[in-house]
Amino acid sequence: MKTHLLIADDDAHIRELLQFIFKKENYLVSEAADGEEAAALMEREQIHLAVVDVMMPGKNGLELCEEIRSYYDIPVILLTAKGELEDKEKGYLSGTDDYLVKPFEPKELLFRVKALLRRYQFVSSDVITLNRTVIDRKSYEIHIDGETFVIPLKEFELLAQLASHPGRIFTREQLLELVWGAGYEGGSRTIDVHIKRLRERFNEKSCDFILTTVRGLGYKLEVCSP
Repeated sequence: MKTHLLIADDDAHIRELLQFIFKKENYLVSEAADGEEAAALMEREQIHLAVVDVMMPGKNGLELCEEIRSYYDIPVILLTAKGELEDKEKGYLSGTDDYLVKPFEPKELLFRVKALLRRYQFVSSDVITLNRTVIDRKSYEIHIDGETFVIPLKEFELLAQLASHPGRIFTREQLLELVWGAGYEGGSRTIDVHIKRLRERFNEKSCDFILTTVRGLGYKLEVCSP
């Protein structure tokens, strides 16, 4: 089955250009001129990645990104004409995986699409492999160079969530909802405490990944080069 990409942009020239580039790479491509059309298309079709323009009429790109995050587990790249930190923050808070400022080089977008699709291949598996570190979501065990670690459940689930999407920034609020559930009444400090414990456990045992604090936003897991 071909990988199916969605282009949501009100600029017909952008859609035409991206259609040409993606189809050359043998991707199946659908397009939408606004957020409402994109949302309706996603209900009918199985989409594997969405490229979404922020400034669309009606339902804008940030709103569409939030909707995608609520109902689908696919990577999203936001396109925007604004590159200020505040605009990027809004994008990441809406749940985007990546952010590209217009005008952009089409090849750069293609590289980012391929990188995100590779990252999301981790999600469909019960086993997440980060170089020499293996996170087994069935047995709730972590294996590093033949040594097995069993850690508290919430620490494991938090690590597995971050490791399932390497490089993606999660806010503390998103992590609380994903790992502890929407009804959890504790504060975001819970995330900081668990991240600290994970760092204490694995910083010296594994050089395969780093838990990075993204100031003003939250956390992400970065995979180190082998």
